[in-house]
Amino acid sequence: MSEVKVNKISPRSGTGVQLGDSGDTITIPAGATINNQGTATNFGATGSASWNTTVKTSTFTAVAGEGYFVNTTGGAVTVNLPAGVAGAVVAIKDYANTFDTNAVTLAPNGSDKIGGNNTVDSTISTEGVAITLVFVDSTQGWLVTDSGLQNEAPTLQFVTATGGTITTSGDYKIHTFTGPGTFQVTCAGGPSGSSEISYMVVAGGASGGFSSPGDAGGGGGAGGFREGKTPQCTYTSSPLACTSGSNNGLPVAVASYPVTVGGGGTAAGSGNPPGSGSPSSFVGTTTITSTGGGGGAQGNCGTYKVGGAGGSGGGGGNGTTAVGGAGNTPSVSPAQGFAGGDGLEVNNPQNYFGGGGGGATAVGADAANSGSGPGGAGATTSINGSPTAFAGGGGGGCVSGPRGGSKSSGGAGGGGAAGSPGNTGVDGTTNTGGGGGSGSSGNNGGNGGDGIIIIRYKFQ
Repeated sequence: MSEVKVNKISPRSGTGVQLGDSGDTITIPAGATINNQGTATNFGATGSASWNTTVKTSTFTAVAGEGYFVNTTGGAVTVNLPAGVAGAVVAIKDYANTFDTNAVTLAPNGSDKIGGNNTVDSTISTEGVAITLVFVDSTQGWLVTDSGLQNEAPTLQFVTATGGTITTSGDYKIHTFTGPGTFQVTCAGGPSGSSEISYMVVAGGASGGFSSPGDAGGGGGAGGFREGKTPQCTYTSSPLACTSGSNNGLPVAVASYPVTVGGGGTAAGSGNPPGSGSPSSFVGTTTITSTGGGGGAQGNCGTYKVGGAGGSGGGGGNGTTAVGGAGNTPSVSPAQGFAGGDGLEVNNPQNYFGGGGGGATAVGADAANSGSGPGGAGATTSINGSPTAFAGGGGGGCVSGPRGGSKSSGGAGGGGAAGSPGNTGVDGTTNTGGGGGSGSSGNNGGNGGDGIIIIRYKFQ
């Protein structure tokens, strides 16, 4: 292929320069740039315009093939249309949404027409409008081929809601409920923005068991823990979170959704049933309910030496049948909690120890000759914006005196520790669903911690 290198091509005569002949292909190689400093005609498909981004604020003459952003904030503007040539295109857009206040006038050139009207100006007075005009022929002149409003452009729709204490974490909004309330959805969003919510529902933790003198109670079971995570949320969820299936992110509609936060169980004295936690629930398009924790058993005290069943089970007291209560009751998947640990009574030598209350991710530990059982661990999630543990079990108790031993700790996630010999158990941490620790030697267990509900969704 031959090559000609020149810096400029000028016509030998006249004012026109032609590249090639009819039927030829003119190739512009990749990486080359065409810099137009004049008027471009018959480029591209008829009806398209190349937009000039210098905003026009006063009367001007349009160039065929160009579109203009016109700002009439300071007053009306006249656009003088170019001489009509078949296929010529001009486009106009309301830059500041002010055409309804200060209109744009389109003035035809010479004897050209606009929409078949000879030498009659046209006015554009619709707020936010954009129009494209193409010159067709001498009969109709300039005709509108496209028109649209800014509010017709598709926009992302996100969930919008009120209720609880609202915080943000990046592009996500977080609603925290520490008591009863209403999650009020005013916009259900859309699939391109957000249309589902992530949730965490934690029930109230149970109280630790009463320890009569010479006996040991069990730790309170943690409140049930349930979490669902929508694919639109990017936080680190707990191992228990539903990330697929029917109970992952919940769809919402424009509606009022009741929120119930369960209270922690209250410690009871000798001969009374353990103080179980109360359930928490979010009544949405699907109702999510977590069960309150099962109460910690009393030490060798008849009916109540067995740990209560619940979201997580209470620990057993000392005694020959002092077993821990069942967790995940009623059963859900993933499990909302685990069983409490068994108590221990060995008479030679005399070792009386209570089992730990169950937690969201682990069973309460069984008592052993070396001491009482610690509470089971809770679940850690970042749904509230930072890693936080919830629903830890309470620690099992021990007796004092020569039969005494080491008291046990509560599980991570708000579980209360057992009381030191001669002391009451430690309360479960409020709004974590933690179980209370067992009392020791004639003392009550700690109260269970109240539950909590957190809702998270993308809002921008």
